[in-house]
Amino acid sequence: VHRLTGADISESHWAFFYRCYANTYRLHRSSPYLNEAFFIEIGRRMPQSVLLVVAERNGENIAAALSFFGENSVGISQLYGRYWGALEYVPGLHFELCYYQAQEFCIERGIRYFEGGAQGEHKLARGFKPRPTCSFHKIARPDFAAAIARALERESGMMEMYQDELEERAPFKRD
Repeated sequence: VHRLTGADISESHWAFFYRCYANTYRLHRSSPYLNEAFFIEIGRRMPQSVLLVVAERNGENIAAALSFFGENSVGISQLYGRYWGALEYVPGLHFELCYYQAQEFCIERGIRYFEGGAQGEHKLARGFKPRPTCSFHKIARPDFAAAIARALERESGMMEMYQDELEERAPFKRD
């Protein structure tokens, strides 16, 4: 497993990452919504904020995970896990690249917060406590935006109950 940042990430790394990313979408019967040029541009425009973790076996790259890191608006360092992909299935590899390697990176760099991504009760067993997250999207059509806002308002109460339920199952001792 190799952790790459900044100038250590070449266009060939981005091409490999995109192959993994697109393959994983196909395996889940979906279409990738980002293209290879997007990832190359991310690497060009903000290399200081990118962590690419690549797994190889017998000298051949087989999987990769992409995270972003930096300081938030109040100066707190954070890492956000975001994209993953593989060319073949290897048990446990997803968690090694997306979580364990990212956690080690945070410890080594003194990064205070690691957001492993939204969703996933399976993260409880790996030491992640549930934490609300948000998404910032601008919906162009006002009628559609209003419908989404109403649905999110209804959902927010249910999400609070769900978070409480997950907190009860967190693998940490309570005071």
